[in-house]
Amino acid sequence: MRHIFCFLPVVVLSISLWSSSFGADRLGKEVDMFFPPPASSEIVNWKSYSEDPDAKFNDVWTVVKVNPAKAADNLVICKGSPKGYIYTARDYTNFVLKLQWRWPPGKKPGNGGVLVRMTGKHKIWPKSLEAQINVGDAGDFWGLDGYKFCGPSERTKSLHHDQFGDLINLKKIKAAEKPPGEWNQYEITVNGPMVTLVINGRPINKATGCDVTPGSICLTAEGDEIHFRNVKLTPILKTKNR
Repeated sequence: MRHIFCFLPVVVLSISLWSSSFGADRLGKEVDMFFPPPASSEIVNWKSYSEDPDAKFNDVWTVVKVNPAKAADNLVICKGSPKGYIYTARDYTNFVLKLQWRWPPGKKPGNGGVLVRMTGKHKIWPKSLEAQINVGDAGDFWGLDGYKFCGPSERTKSLHHDQFGDLINLKKIKAAEKPPGEWNQYEITVNGPMVTLVINGRPINKATGCDVTPGSICLTAEGDEIHFRNVKLTPILKTKNR
């Protein structure tokens, strides 16, 4: 997501890889968020918000079944304008979200993001934790409109903006993006007060002390065309007494 603020200089730190184990918790059944069976229910999981009150879902977002026999080939194309986002009809607290994104071949890459635990009023941009997709910045965190979390002070910056409210930025520890036009893999694990980001198999960021309030998952439209596929969610099932 593009912001008009100056970032802190990136400080490269060595950190230990965090475990993918959920301890006594367990994973639920993986759900394809755009192409669940039956095929007629393609967009049942999502609603849309736009800065243009007259814009409809299909004005910005196109769900394309490239190959009915192979869900991995199917695309979700975001035109980028008008700005806004699609958001899940359900709220989620603890989960693993996997998705692939790319900037369309032959076009200039731009801005996008994934918002988790989005709550409150729909607007540009709502209270949530953003996993950044902006070209060159994929893997940064942004706490939007007062969303709270913690990170190493060397990579963290807090600020206030009249339109966007209180913001927190946590820079990634290293770049892991592929060249524009190629597919990238995001794995976003949201588990209690911890959220971790893995891009193309490389752990690149971790936020702690996160607000643990159920909320929507959003994919943003920020003025630039972007493609998604294989958007899949696996709930993390908490054991009793936890």
